[in-house]
Amino acid sequence: MRLTEEQIAARLASAGGWQREEGKWIVRKYRFREFLDGIAFVNRVSETAERLNHHPFISIDYKMVTLRLTSWRAGGLTELDFTAAAEFDRHHRIDQ
Repeated sequence: MRLTEEQIAARLASAGGWQREEGKWIVRKYRFREFLDGIAFVNRVSETAERLNHHPFISIDYKMVTLRLTSWRAGGLTELDFTAAAEFDRHHRIDQ
């Protein structure tokens, strides 16, 4: 079920570095020390995405990985987007 504007604002306030984009996305950029650290992160993200059956758009630009989430069927952001975001953030902490 799609979240209300108030619910989205509350979740973003506690979602770390995630930002809202174009009203229907949450987006976060992750920087890595080495290119292969970013690739390892993407591999962990892909395993989590498969388990959740919720897949982000992924962009790899050398040492920068950008993840974008939305729920197409709901027509916007849902609790699953924020659940996935939190799990992806935990993978990033492994690299720090």
